[in-house]
Amino acid sequence: MNGCDMLLEAKRRFIAELESWAKDDGDCCELNDEVIVSAPLSSRESIGNPGREDFPILKEKEVLMQAVYRGTAGQAFTSAKGSFKGSLRDVLELPLTGNFERAVLISAMNAVLRDIGLVSGTVHCRDDGPKRCAVCMAEWIQEQGADRVGLVGMQPAILEALVETLGQDRVMVSDLAEAGRVCCGVVVLDGMASSEMFERCQLILMTGSTLANGTIDRLMENARQHNNRVVIYGTTIAGAAYLLGLERWCSCAT
Repeated sequence: MNGCDMLLEAKRRFIAELESWAKDDGDCCELNDEVIVSAPLSSRESIGNPGREDFPILKEKEVLMQAVYRGTAGQAFTSAKGSFKGSLRDVLELPLTGNFERAVLISAMNAVLRDIGLVSGTVHCRDDGPKRCAVCMAEWIQEQGADRVGLVGMQPAILEALVETLGQDRVMVSDLAEAGRVCCGVVVLDGMASSEMFERCQLILMTGSTLANGTIDRLMENARQHNNRVVIYGTTIAGAAYLLGLERWCSCAT
């Protein structure tokens, strides 16, 4: 196991999808088509003015990478910085050993799959979008009937909505960067030692950023062992969720 088995499988299925589309439409998704991944978007370009300052991207703990393919954008949150310009073939030949290379592939897959009409919601919401997202999350959580919910990855608006809807005692959260802090009355667990969350929570909400940082395989294995329902949220996971058949929640992305 190298920490990116799910991403490798998504890549394999992505290539198969491209080959299938090429047979049906010779003008679709040539491997020599150009993909441009910009330098990380600024925090304001990424989420505008959400009305609060506690989002990880505003605290410079992560960045938003954007790939553009034939004018269509796909994004991925990551801790890596850099830019890339090359063909789709070049993207597929990148080694997936680092956060930057993984984020390039993920954002490019999102852009391409969006361009050919297979996925949507590949661009993060801005301004009042995160607030609207949290409201939708509160409504959705009430419909699920879960006794206790675990949140993997600090998304403060979603955490706040969960606590307001379920109460502090029925919400658990883990995050690599925020471990030990108390947020919304909930102690943040270490993202690398969060087995208690999977043992106690029926429903796990997991950030798609786990695909980019290489932790998703271990987390999903933990979920399988405890028979958790996993719903992966956000724009990063858009393409991979389609390719791998994962349950995804993202209400306000464009």
